[in-house]
Amino acid sequence: MLQAESTTLTELSGEAPPAAWAERKRRHWPVRDLIVIGIFAAVVKISSLIIALVGGGMNPLTLIVKNAVFTSLLVVLLHKVPRLGTLTLFVGVSAVVSLLLLGSGAILLPMSLVAALFAEMVITLFGGYRRTVGILVGVAVYDLASKGASLGISWLVMREQPELLITISTMVAIGYLGALAGLYSGHLFVKELRHAGIVHQ
Repeated sequence: MLQAESTTLTELSGEAPPAAWAERKRRHWPVRDLIVIGIFAAVVKISSLIIALVGGGMNPLTLIVKNAVFTSLLVVLLHKVPRLGTLTLFVGVSAVVSLLLLGSGAILLPMSLVAALFAEMVITLFGGYRRTVGILVGVAVYDLASKGASLGISWLVMREQPELLITISTMVAIGYLGALAGLYSGHLFVKELRHAGIVHQ
């Protein structure tokens, strides 16, 4: 009886009950999180360009450094914004930034989004965004799946040129080594950022 009266009063006053308000807040993306995702997407692309320029183009060393920086920043982002959908949203925003800065990346977007959704499922299976091991495994799976998709497209385009395909496969494998190194460095960055109070998870 009292609960019913309370509900009625709440509806009349136009205020949502605390539980419903918390659920509504959890479902919606705060502007601050969206800004953080956009900033990280821009920083990833700009850092990739700087690494390529400083390294004199894409070679094995710059590939390792570029992928290590990308993975490190992605690990930090997923700890900074630990919400389901962060990885997928980051991939989409990154594709837009690539399109605006470089005029490329649109052809890989559908497969990158599928890889991101698959990685989000893996993160959920490993305990969600609240567990570091889930984030690390999810990022590793995303890197592997997205690079595998890129290789698949390369095979479709260059299947008549096996030498070139072998070269691209080698470069992708080297890049994945950099991504694995980025998992470790990203984990170290998160520890330091936790001590600094920047990352709370």
